[in-house]
Amino acid sequence: MSTTETAILIVVVLVGVGAFFGIVLALADRKFYMQQNPLIAEVEDVLPKGQCGACGFAGCAKYAEAVVENPDVAPNLCVPGKAAVAAKVAALTGKDAGSVEERKAHVLCRGGKAAREAARYEGVADCAAAKLVSGGPKACKYGCLGFGSCVRACPFDALSMGADGLPVVDVLACTGCGKCQATCPQGVMQILPASALAAVSCRSHAKGPAARKACPNACLGCGLCMRNCPHGAIKIDGCLAVVDPAVCKAAGCTEKTCLAKCPTGAIREAVE
Repeated sequence: MSTTETAILIVVVLVGVGAFFGIVLALADRKFYMQQNPLIAEVEDVLPKGQCGACGFAGCAKYAEAVVENPDVAPNLCVPGKAAVAAKVAALTGKDAGSVEERKAHVLCRGGKAAREAARYEGVADCAAAKLVSGGPKACKYGCLGFGSCVRACPFDALSMGADGLPVVDVLACTGCGKCQATCPQGVMQILPASALAAVSCRSHAKGPAARKACPNACLGCGLCMRNCPHGAIKIDGCLAVVDPAVCKAAGCTEKTCLAKCPTGAIREAVE
């Protein structure tokens, strides 16, 4: 058999094998095909398509499938969609929408370029990568590393990097989906109820002098805010002040004396 005849035979065999398996797969697909409930597509269509996973499912399609087919899955799990989407999903699925509290991202750091640098980092411009090198280049090992990983992770373009080297939250665009919080290796991004009045923009648990040396804007754990809060909404936990937004809301606080008393400005408006 000549080389040409051999080549032709190989091609014929390959085409035949490919056609055979193509027919087998087509028959299998037809046999096992399951028609999707059209309601799933309707529910998915009203979702914001951020694919953020805040609902607890792997994307909008999976949540739509679950909320339609599982009676125990609530229609108000789409955080970016807020109450409006919850109402639409509830109407489509015949479920009770329940209550939905709007949420916003808050930056737990005011260090940025003001924080002292302990080393020079010249690697990949990514927060997780920078943290692998001795915990990052900043003297404060709790604060924002400033490489913008949270900004790139936000599916709603609600974050940008400010001139001070810190993320800036666009409260109008922020949906509180939590993607930035999940991405930040420092735990600097916090998701708070939109009704929250004040929050500590710091994560440092270092003692006062050490914290101040690393960053002039750090919480010193001095307790002034706690002693001046008339509602008991602030506690000191490991040299760091912590505000309970639920206590603030329940008390209907309007005076915000904690903001005025903080010597470093570590306590800020929760939604600025």
